[in-house]
Amino acid sequence: MTTQSFHYPEPMIPSDKEVELARTSSRILSGLNLKKSKTVDILLETGNHHQNSVTLPLSAFKLLLSILTEMAEGNAVALLPVHAELTTQEAADLLNVSRPYLIHLLEEKKMPFRKVGTRRRILFQDLMDYKAKIDAARRKTLDELAQEAQDLDMGY
Repeated sequence: MTTQSFHYPEPMIPSDKEVELARTSSRILSGLNLKKSKTVDILLETGNHHQNSVTLPLSAFKLLLSILTEMAEGNAVALLPVHAELTTQEAADLLNVSRPYLIHLLEEKKMPFRKVGTRRRILFQDLMDYKAKIDAARRKTLDELAQEAQDLDMGY
């Protein structure tokens, strides 16, 4: 597998009409029993009543359902390949941190990166691994604080 620089697309922000359509669609699709399926056959009908069918791998169907679920909540959605290489600004945007802070993390070897000339590139998967690690640490700290509050009978 080759890595490539990838400029991630702007997130798609759903309109109110799209939110409602996504909400209805995700409810219907999530109710399907697909436990023994490896594929999903979908019949498509366009506005001019032209019909086509398409077979999706179950993993692609689950991704579609995740996208619809996020849209149903009114959330912006963007799709990135896991092998994509991000610029420091793109990575900082995804972590919701400043670019200088992200560069500080890279220089402290908190996550791997490579240099292309003078520019740093971060694999999307490495960024997501880092995010999962810090999210787990945050959850652990919150659990410890909650337990301590219960031990001290603070009413939480």
